[in-house]
Amino acid sequence: MASPAEPASPVESTEDEGTDSVSELNSSPVNNLEAKSPESALKRMLSFRRSKRSPAKDKASEDSGTLRRNKGFTLKGFKQNEEGSSAKNMTDTSVDKSGENTGADPILAVTPPPSENQIPELSEKMASPAEPASPVESTEDELNSSPVNNLEAKSPESALKRMLSFRRSKRSPAKDKASEDSGTLRRNKGFTLKGFKQNEEGSSAKNMTSVDKSGENTGAEPILSVMEINELIQKKQLLEAFASIRCLEKEVITEKEAKKYEDNPTEYARKAKDVDLLCNSVANSIKSIVEETLDQFDIDESLLTSMVTVISKEEKAHADVQSPSSSESDWVGRPRKWRDVWKEAVRGSAEKRVRNVPISLKEDNDSWLAIHLGFLRKSVTEDLLKIKQSVQKCYPDDYKVCGRYVESFHGAISSHLQNLLQRPLEFNELYALLDWVVNTYYSKTLLGHPDLQAEVKTENLPQLLPSETWNKLKKDYKDSLAEKIKHYLDNILKLETRKKWKEEKQPETSQTEYDSSLSLDIQTFIGQHKNESGKILESLETATLEISIRELREFIPRFRKAFVEWYKEREDLLFVPYLVAYVNSFRDLMRGLQTTFNADTTELENVLTDVTMSFRKDVLDKLKQKTQPLFKKILTNAWMLNSEILDSIMSATVQFCQHLKHLEQPVNKDFLGDAHKYMVREYITQAIKPRKRMKRAKREKVGKKMKEEATVIHNRFEELGSDVDWLNSAIHYIANIISEKNKHKIKEYIEEICQAYPDVRKEHIEAVLTCRGLDRNKKKSIIQKIDKLQENAESVADRTLFAEIDTPTLVTCF
Repeated sequence: MASPAEPASPVESTEDEGTDSVSELNSSPVNNLEAKSPESALKRMLSFRRSKRSPAKDKASEDSGTLRRNKGFTLKGFKQNEEGSSAKNMTDTSVDKSGENTGADPILAVTPPPSENQIPELSEKMASPAEPASPVESTEDELNSSPVNNLEAKSPESALKRMLSFRRSKRSPAKDKASEDSGTLRRNKGFTLKGFKQNEEGSSAKNMTSVDKSGENTGAEPILSVMEINELIQKKQLLEAFASIRCLEKEVITEKEAKKYEDNPTEYARKAKDVDLLCNSVANSIKSIVEETLDQFDIDESLLTSMVTVISKEEKAHADVQSPSSSESDWVGRPRKWRDVWKEAVRGSAEKRVRNVPISLKEDNDSWLAIHLGFLRKSVTEDLLKIKQSVQKCYPDDYKVCGRYVESFHGAISSHLQNLLQRPLEFNELYALLDWVVNTYYSKTLLGHPDLQAEVKTENLPQLLPSETWNKLKKDYKDSLAEKIKHYLDNILKLETRKKWKEEKQPETSQTEYDSSLSLDIQTFIGQHKNESGKILESLETATLEISIRELREFIPRFRKAFVEWYKEREDLLFVPYLVAYVNSFRDLMRGLQTTFNADTTELENVLTDVTMSFRKDVLDKLKQKTQPLFKKILTNAWMLNSEILDSIMSATVQFCQHLKHLEQPVNKDFLGDAHKYMVREYITQAIKPRKRMKRAKREKVGKKMKEEATVIHNRFEELGSDVDWLNSAIHYIANIISEKNKHKIKEYIEEICQAYPDVRKEHIEAVLTCRGLDRNKKKSIIQKIDKLQENAESVADRTLFAEIDTPTLVTCF
């Protein structure tokens, strides 16, 4: 009999029934007390058999009107209920032909001993030809074909002996062993059949194959169909399914070795394909279980454990067999490598989890990528914690579950980030990605989580992004940063145009200097991005400064050009004030980059110097526009009659240049020195122009007035803050030459002017002498000495005056 924990197979139940029948017959009172001959023993047994038949069967036998004769001695089996109910145990009472209970004990019911000719007739009444034979019927058929049926026996004793011997021989060795070990026999218990319980889901899998708790086949032959095994797989009953697959596989291998398929290779291919399809179905089930593990709120530990057990059993079953080569197609009996399937399933699960992290459209939210990366961090962290706390304990240590999942998530995230980089990303998105890779991924909020430190070995992981991708990401970030800085600086220019130049607002004043918010705004912007970049990589912090300075080198000249163009055709009342404010602001910006950010500003300083020089020229151009018409009146009759001309010139100049004192030092001296030089240079230019020959008295008046106005010019610029005193004597020298009547004195003045101003040329001296009224010969004798005088003169740096004065092309003597 099967153990109580295991359902008995139909074959086993029938064999047990026959065994119990013999035991009960041997132990009955009839056998022990009343049986005096073999004939009576056989009679009692047949009477007992008749009493165990169901009323329905007896009725069917009577209605048929015929009896099978000479067919042998058979036992009728019982069919299992199709709806899964257990087989009904027959009662221990005798039933007569009408189906009524006789009330007599079946063991004690005795009928007259039958003759040998009656034995077959009684046996034929036991089975109906219209009913399929049960598993017991095979045993009965063998009995029917025994010598008892063929009348080879000489006596009833020999017939009974042979029948009982045959029943014992059909019992399995396992059953005999169990009977011997028990040491007891059931006596006086009645003759019963063992029922079966059908599977609640309607499958008959458990009735067909006996599997112990470890998934091993207990020895019963498998009779599950491929469809039934597949149903077990679909229901995740992997242990039972694998046990049946192994039985099928062994059967195919055994039959192949026995050369059963030599004449029918198609049959072997069909069976081999069935085994292969079932194994593939198990592999798919393993993938499904792994993928669903992280999707579920609660972990099905028993399911994971059974999956791991099946993988282990498959490895043991094929431990000594090599996998087929790529050219072979026969996988029967070969390793299935389900652990590799599991590894691939873990990788696929990680990719699926990463891929399913929510991601919004850029049109819906400008911070879509930063939000997505936040969700990604949260999701992966929760998954890894679940793996450590709930999943890991379902696997043996050699699976290294946490490490496998970490590697899989690492690869999945790497692929995911590379896919994101295929999109056209803006600066903020590139920054979010860089920051996540450097500062978030390995932080305590993800791989560096305190609860994961023992399982996660980041030093064993490859770089999250390949070197080429990583370098491209940094390059894209720097390029995008350059565009952002340029865009920001352009917006500053637009803001200055719209808010200040159009509205003609006065520039800001810081103590005694004009100021602008440009320096503070730009430094704040650069400082912010420098610090943010530094949080990611030190190299990006340095790159931010370099990019900022590079963009400023282009912006400052562009700004100056736009500013000058704006005021080219407009009222220039605020031109100089704004110009002064911008010069001060740019210089403050350069100092800030040097001191606050410790940046190398050498190239920027060169650019700012050039821009400052351009601003100085712009100031002089504006001053020239205001004063040029007035200077043309110098040394005219109108100029001789009044002093209003110089007063007008100086008034416009002072009004223009008074803003220059709000420049920071020493730049203010440079701007005022330029204006001062311009005044002297323009005055001399007008004085040496060709004109009519003057009489002596007029020359003296002209010389005197020129000296007076030279003093006025010097005093006014000194009041403005100019310190270029070397310009003071230039007009005086020319005035002395024009008004001097002693020709020897004229030579002395020429020597002095050549010593004081080494850049004076012959053409300048000739023009002055022409104004004096000297004839050609006298001029020639004086000019011949100029070359020698200039050779002895020492030039002084930054002291050029006459070199900037254009000489007349034609000198006419009056």
